Amino acid sequence: MATERLTELEDGAWRGFLVAHERIWREMEAGLAPLGVSMAEYSVLGLLGEAGAGGMRLTELAELRGMSTGGFSRLADRLEHRDLIERRRVATDGRGYEVVLTRAGRSLLRAAWKRQRADIERLFLGRLSDEQLRSLAGVWGSLADHEAG
Repeated sequence: MATERLTELEDGAWRGFLVAHERIWREMEAGLAPLGVSMAEYSVLGLLGEAGAGGMRLTELAELRGMSTGGFSRLADRLEHRDLIERRRVATDGRGYEVVLTRAGRSLLRAAWKRQRADIERLFLGRLSDEQLRSLAGVWGSLADHEAG
């Protein structure tokens, strides 16, 4: 049985996305390595930073990261062991846990964001015109809308 191939345009778009994503991801992760934080850990710290002093429920963080609660719990264990986050029982129901940044976590997040911002500029924003950025923002919006629908 023959399989339908992508057109040259489709293949170029798809492969271009994959190659660019891989290269940018690797270089951004390498930029965070001297700080002792992975991209997955950084993304959790970033979500908690956005959440503010009240933190977020463990289950909500796991969902936003696209991880199982068990898998996320192991990542949270590593961050907690390094004193970057703190888990607390949810006061309103006592069943779940909320996660908040510690002082060390906020400090690491600030340092990581400075590095991340420089890398985003160098690897992505600085290589594209405003017109290209608008086009990409539209593309990502269309793909996100499709996923949500």
